[in-house]
Amino acid sequence: MKVGVIGAGQMGAGIAQVCAAIGNQVILCDIKQEFVENGLGTINKNLGRSVEKERISQDEMDNTLENIGITLEIEDLSDSDIIIEAIVENVDIKKTLFRNLGDICNDQTILASNTSSIPIGILAEVSGRPAKVVGMHFMNPVPVMKLVEVIRAKSTSDDTFETTFKLAQDLSKVPVLVNDFPGFVSNRILLPMLNESIFCVMEGVAEPEAIDTVMKLGMSHPMGPLTLADFIGLDTCLAIMEVLHRDLNDDKYRPCPLLIEMVKQGKLGKKSGEGFYKY
Repeated sequence: MKVGVIGAGQMGAGIAQVCAAIGNQVILCDIKQEFVENGLGTINKNLGRSVEKERISQDEMDNTLENIGITLEIEDLSDSDIIIEAIVENVDIKKTLFRNLGDICNDQTILASNTSSIPIGILAEVSGRPAKVVGMHFMNPVPVMKLVEVIRAKSTSDDTFETTFKLAQDLSKVPVLVNDFPGFVSNRILLPMLNESIFCVMEGVAEPEAIDTVMKLGMSHPMGPLTLADFIGLDTCLAIMEVLHRDLNDDKYRPCPLLIEMVKQGKLGKKSGEGFYKY
């Protein structure tokens, strides 16, 4: 299978890695050379760590890297069997991309989105090929996490859904059918919890360390909610909450003012060096 991956950030690089590891020919695309090079660097680092821990062999690492090409031109993906989009969580930017992909790709190309929250039907409609559009929501970090939400819009064809579901299985993931609602299952449940944790900080209920300790030791969460928010990226958390608030039209999804303020200040979590914790 020929797989195009658009977006060479943490998610896109992880998706490219797992697709290439099972023998698919992958083209990783982004808008700047430094972005695709950083993505390849992330893949090299992940694979190198796996070799050191003897999870894979050096030959497996080399073969995976040989299966990955890079480009700055989405036209180079036009003959892909499937394209998985993993760009910024912005509905207008994604709509523009899917409109362009609908124009340039061959009729059989499946267009999949790794969106965290945006309804797939919105992207399907602008693509001009709604039957070939599906959601494929991986969890972070992609090489480690088993879950993939496969989101079926009302327009998604049986063949598109089944091909995407099987690809997830081939990647040794556990695909789960989810219908097309804002936030799907994972983030409709997770993000309000993270948002409420931030309200607890803002209102002085407890310090971040205390909140995380309560959820880890009292609720058996492997990671505290504020640590997790920092790991996801506070800008991404805010974007998802804004989608939930707008599209579900319910104030229980209102983003916490402290979350909004931290994003304005550039305190985005681990990727910026500071969020609720310093890195």
